[in-house]
Amino acid sequence: MNVDLNADYQDDDIKTLEFPENIRRRPGMYIGKLGDGSAPDDGMYILVKEVIDNSVDEYMMGHGKHIELDIDEDRVISIRDYGRGIPLGTLYDVSSKLHTGAKFETGAFKKSVGLNGVGIKAVNALSDNFHIQSFRGGRTKSVVFSQGLLVEDEPETDSDQPNGTLIRFLPDETLFSHFQILPEYVEKLLKNYIYLNTGLTLVYNGVKYVSRNGLLDLLLDNMNSPGIYAPIHLKGEDIELAICHGNENREEYFSFANGQFTPQGGTHQQAFREAYVRTVRDFFRKDYDAADIRASIIAVISIRLQEPMFESQTKTKLGSKEMAPDSDVTVNRFIGDFVKKELDNYLHRHPETAEAIRQKIEEAEKERKAISSIRKQAKERAKKANLHNPKLRDCRVHFTDNKNEKFLETTLFITEGDSASGSITKSRNVNTQAVFSLRGKPLNTFGKTKSVVYENEEFNLLQAALDIEDDIENLRYNRVVIATDADVDGMHIRLLLTTFFLQFFPDLVRKGHLYILQTPLFRVRNKKNTHYCYSEEEKTKAIKKLGDKPEITRFKGLGEISPDEFAAFIGENIRLDPVNLNKTDMIQELLTFYMGKNTPDRQNFVISNLRVEEDVKL
Repeated sequence: MNVDLNADYQDDDIKTLEFPENIRRRPGMYIGKLGDGSAPDDGMYILVKEVIDNSVDEYMMGHGKHIELDIDEDRVISIRDYGRGIPLGTLYDVSSKLHTGAKFETGAFKKSVGLNGVGIKAVNALSDNFHIQSFRGGRTKSVVFSQGLLVEDEPETDSDQPNGTLIRFLPDETLFSHFQILPEYVEKLLKNYIYLNTGLTLVYNGVKYVSRNGLLDLLLDNMNSPGIYAPIHLKGEDIELAICHGNENREEYFSFANGQFTPQGGTHQQAFREAYVRTVRDFFRKDYDAADIRASIIAVISIRLQEPMFESQTKTKLGSKEMAPDSDVTVNRFIGDFVKKELDNYLHRHPETAEAIRQKIEEAEKERKAISSIRKQAKERAKKANLHNPKLRDCRVHFTDNKNEKFLETTLFITEGDSASGSITKSRNVNTQAVFSLRGKPLNTFGKTKSVVYENEEFNLLQAALDIEDDIENLRYNRVVIATDADVDGMHIRLLLTTFFLQFFPDLVRKGHLYILQTPLFRVRNKKNTHYCYSEEEKTKAIKKLGDKPEITRFKGLGEISPDEFAAFIGENIRLDPVNLNKTDMIQELLTFYMGKNTPDRQNFVISNLRVEEDVKL
C-alpha cells in the first residue's frame, strides 16, 4: 500500500501569527514565564521592567530625572516618566507593531537596553487593559488596547502637562492566573535602577528612591555584616566596580549590562572573576588557588556596550563577546585591562586592604585543606550514587538549559517520606519537575562547619543534585521547593531545611530560588463541584457557595492527597511562598535566635506568638 506522507501537510497548514496572537500564544519567548508573582522573575515584574527600561533610557539620554510608579489594590500598574514623550503620530505603532522603535540607530540610543522594539508590545499584548498616553510640546494623545487589540485611538488635544509618557496596564488574569505583586520584589527592581543611575529619582506609591553613591550603595545594602575592609569602588568610562569581602563562605556577584541586571551573569561577570584572580596573584606574586582568592567576595560590576546581546528576551545573561559590533575590543579584554590597572593601583595605595585580602585568602586556603579529605570521600560517594540515585527523581530540562523555553519552570521538590514523594512523583511534570526524597527529619546544621555537608549522606546528595557545591552558577533548578505536611513536624522540617540553606548556601535564598509549597488544608465538594481550600476563610466561602451540607475533608498530610488531585496543586495554579531575605535580616542572628540554645528571649517569643487551634468537628 502506497502512503502519501504529504497528505496531512498542505499550504493551509502554514500560518503566520500577527500581533498580538504571536505574543499571547508564546509569552515565554518574550517575558520568560508567566507565574503568579511569587518569584522575582515572574512575568508581571518583567512587564513592569519593560516599561521602566524605556523611561530609564530617556534619563540616560539626558531627559527626565523623575519616574513615578503606582500599583493600586486592584493591581493596576501606572508608570509616568518626564522624558521627551513618544512622538504623537507614532504612538499606535510603537505600542502594537513589533520591531518598531527609535533604538535601532545607535546614534539615538547608543548604549540602551531595549534594542529590538519588542518590550512595550509584549506588555500591551499580555494586559487585559493597556493605556498609553504621550505628552509632547503642549499636546497629548492616548491609545487604549485590550489584550493587544485596539479599543480606542483618541485624537490629539492640547495639554498643560509636562512632556513625558504615561502607561497604565492591568496584566491579563486569564494568562497570569491569581497573580499577586509583592512590594519587596518591586522595591528590589527599582533599587537596581537607582544604583546604576545616580541622580535618577524613582517614586513608588509615594516612597522616593534615590542613590548618591551608585554601586557602592548596592554593595553595602546587600552585605549582611560589615566587610573586613572598606569597600573598593572603581569607576571608568563604561565600567564601574564595587568590591568587598565579608565573613560568609560564599561568592556573590551582582552584574549589569547597560543598566540591565543579569542575575545569571554572562561574559562580563566571567571576565571579572578571571581578571580579579589574575590581578591578585600578580600583586602578591603567589599562585593562590582561584577558589581561595574569591572566597567570601561580594562584587558588583556594571558595563555599558553597544548593541548588547542577551541570551533571551528577558535579558538575564549577557552573551556579547565584543564591546561593540565589528570592534576588536572584547568584553574580556576591556574588563581585564581595567581591573589589572585600577585594582592593582588601589591595592598599592591601600596596603591595609591588601593585607586584609591576603589574610582572607590564607584563611580560606587553610579551611579548604582541612576538609579536602572529607570532601574527596563525599564526592566519591555522590559519584557512585548518581549512577542510580534513589533520592532523586530527575526531570529532563534544567535551569542551566537556558536555550530551552521551559528552563525557568524547572523545579526540585524536597519531600519527607515515601508517601509524600510518591504522590508528587506520580503527578509531576517529568519535563520540568524533579523530586528529592528525605527519609526523615534532616539534621539541625546550626553552628556546624561545612564538613557536615560532606559527612551527611543526604546533604551531600542534595548538594550534588542541585550542583551548588562551590556556587549557584550551575544551579540545576530555578525553584527549590520545600514540600512538607502542614503540621508541627512539617513546619519543623521546613525550619531545618531553611537553616541548612541559610547556613551553607545563602545565595540560593538571596537570589530568590527557595520556596515553601502551599497545599490545601480542606476539600469541599458536592456531587457536581469540588473546591480545594488553603485556609479557613477559603473553606467558609466554598461551603457557602456549594450549600446544602457539602462533604468536607481535612488533609493532614501530603500522602493523603491522591496523585490525580496533587497534579492540580503543582501545575499552572501552584501556590508558593518565597523565602526572602531582607537587608535587615542578619543570618547568624536569625539562626542563633531560632535554632540555637533555648534562651528566655525565644521562650518569650513563643509564648507571645502562641496560637491554639481548636479541633473543630467538620
